[in-house]
Amino acid sequence: MNKKGPIKKIGVIGMGYVGIPSAAVFAASPVYDFVWGFQRNSVSSKYKIAMLNKGECPIDGREPGLRELIERIVEKNKFECTSDTTKISEVDAVTIAVETPIQDKNRLLADYDSLIDALRKTGKNMAEGVLVVIESTVTPGITDGLARDILEEESGMKAGVDFFLAHAPERVMPGRLLKNIQEYDRVVGGIDARSTERAGELYTPILTKGNVIAMSAMAAEVSKTAENALRDLQIAAVNELAIYCEGLGINFYDVKEAIDSLKGEGVSRAVLFPGAGVGGHCLPKDSYHLMRAMKEKEVSSGFSVDSESLFRLARNINDFMPKHMYELTISALKSADQSPRGAKVIILGWAYNRNTDDSRNTPAKPYKDLMLKSGAIVKIHDPYVKSNGEIQISNDFDSVLEGADVIAVFTAHDDYANLDLNKVKRLSGKDYPVIVDGRNVIDPEEAVKTGFLYRGIGRGDKNNILTE
Repeated sequence: MNKKGPIKKIGVIGMGYVGIPSAAVFAASPVYDFVWGFQRNSVSSKYKIAMLNKGECPIDGREPGLRELIERIVEKNKFECTSDTTKISEVDAVTIAVETPIQDKNRLLADYDSLIDALRKTGKNMAEGVLVVIESTVTPGITDGLARDILEEESGMKAGVDFFLAHAPERVMPGRLLKNIQEYDRVVGGIDARSTERAGELYTPILTKGNVIAMSAMAAEVSKTAENALRDLQIAAVNELAIYCEGLGINFYDVKEAIDSLKGEGVSRAVLFPGAGVGGHCLPKDSYHLMRAMKEKEVSSGFSVDSESLFRLARNINDFMPKHMYELTISALKSADQSPRGAKVIILGWAYNRNTDDSRNTPAKPYKDLMLKSGAIVKIHDPYVKSNGEIQISNDFDSVLEGADVIAVFTAHDDYANLDLNKVKRLSGKDYPVIVDGRNVIDPEEAVKTGFLYRGIGRGDKNNILTE
């Protein structure tokens, strides 16, 4: 297979938290002539097409530079969003960035419906010599397996002979999407050496600080799933330690400071922060993708992936944290001689991450469900997330806090970092309202002094203090 010259036109399938900034960065590069953004014309997401083509950003929250970049690339006629996938025939490279959730955690089964649909449309329309890159996180083995099979079946062409195929996992975090895409190293793994090289050519022009790290497709897939599995493991460790500290009546943050102080040549004990739970699209599922690969390959690791995996244990701990927030809430209400039944509970933050509108797999949802099951009245506030057909969210802070018995902090939005606790207490109208801080944004001493019943993750030294 001969290259069809330099990559000039790019297609990006999936206009979400990965696809939108990726398309914008590609289009802003002087190396590339034009970028097509492909988005399904569905009831729930067709609005993105119109917004993007008007130079508007469908992603809310604080995303430095993204709105301005989208406006600029549309004005310069370097980007257009469409649902017409026949346009794939015009591009030299197409990237696929669609969601790949886990649908059954026990059997480690992934939902690849969106990925399969994107692959079929790509295979049906792509031209010879095109580069296809999967950016979605997948179970290791998918790129050179399922993806390759579908593309070959739909196109009638042969991967590695008639077209290039690679995996280049996204590594972005809402709140710093453009920065992550341009400054992080980019892992690229092709099904063969030429595919890896071609994928490197695609990403090199948009990297301002990072470098391309070349490897095989399988290694790239493992790198992404392992990266998030290890992060999840670190978070689980500090979450469990925080619960231990609560039980022992001490302050986790004193312990963290002591451990962090151990620095020296070849020595580091940096400790992450505990919290109300792990959300987002990646961390809650990527460990399962990694475990699934082991199961599918029938690789003997000396222990059972189903029951003895350290990564599964970490997932269980992090999934437990919203329940722990519930337990802290019940504990505080009991201290106030109040039942959860009929109590008005306010959740501050529906997004899983600070200063963003990304609420996928929010840990606030299981907490909400537990409080509703106990008979509480639950209201939600978030400055960025909007109401939808399933959930009602208020963006009016003052009105939602009126009559609150419990304020539960689930997101470290800047809006919550400097709360006027006297005002919050006044709005609640209660003598001893409860604050349950799941993100360490409330000063415990100030909360107790103001007249709140305080509970906090890892705050064992404060969780049993009552106002006098």
